[in-house]
Amino acid sequence: MVEELLQTPIELFSSGDLDGALANLEETIAGNKGIPELHHMWAEFANMKNAQEQDDVISGRKIMTAYKTAMELDEENMEYIADFAGFALECRRIPLAVKEFQRYARRLALEDIPVDEVLFTASRNLVDAIEVMDPSRESPMIQPWLKQALEWAVGALGYTTEDAITTLSSED
Repeated sequence: MVEELLQTPIELFSSGDLDGALANLEETIAGNKGIPELHHMWAEFANMKNAQEQDDVISGRKIMTAYKTAMELDEENMEYIADFAGFALECRRIPLAVKEFQRYARRLALEDIPVDEVLFTASRNLVDAIEVMDPSRESPMIQPWLKQALEWAVGALGYTTEDAITTLSSED
């Protein structure tokens, strides 16, 4: 059933009609509020619309709400957590983004999955956001975020923090 509901907006999107896809999703969501995939797809398409227009033609708050709704309806879906965290980071809501990426990282750890590409990319984007806020990277407020970004980057390379320190500190 879900696939059937997603088929039309996907086809509209594939044919280049992003506005039509969004309108279709809004209609479909109205009658199917409990389907997380619909909320998530709407948030993704709305974010794409804003990127395409290079303006916030759709409220970031509305997009964030759609991501949150998808996450609340399917708390186990790691893609929803990662996409929401990424959107929060795009909106420069750094504390929220870090919190959600940490939640994503905990889920990875529970499944014995090492730091993945999502967290590696998040580390780079987090450092970029930090540099906008504080180019010197010296503010006490940003230090925990910077440390977290470094841990994810090092982890994605297959090192523990301690191994990285040892390797970087060696004379060889």
